[in-house]
Amino acid sequence: MATNAIAGTSISVFSLLPQRLAFNSISSTRSALISNFGRKNVSFSLQPRSICLKISCAAKPETVDKVCKIVKKQLAIPGDTKVTGESKFAALGADSLDTVEIVMGLEEEFGINFEEESAQSITTVQEAANLIEEIIQKKSS
Repeated sequence: MATNAIAGTSISVFSLLPQRLAFNSISSTRSALISNFGRKNVSFSLQPRSICLKISCAAKPETVDKVCKIVKKQLAIPGDTKVTGESKFAALGADSLDTVEIVMGLEEEFGINFEEESAQSITTVQEAANLIEEIIQKKSS
């Protein structure tokens, strides 16, 4: 791995690639950090860029509680078994068919529809609750 952090007017990057030597040189008054870790081609820019951040908050406790109840019902989990936001469907004994049934139960309870790709990525109660609130928020916008 070659990593160079140089402040000043000149930045040079040497990286030994399979069967050839690559050399790049840039002149600038800005600092740059360049790494070719795990890559054959290195790309970077010293131009200012605007950054967009998406802030995501955890679902409301009442949403998590509702999801927990639905998961317990769908998986026929005894009432004394604790299900929390961190509970993984697989750890609770859910297989892929059970997960589909949980998603269908959540859609019915909350009056929403999950996109297939989103539904397949849900592995925990918290992820389901977060996605539900995200869908509800988009729906109300």
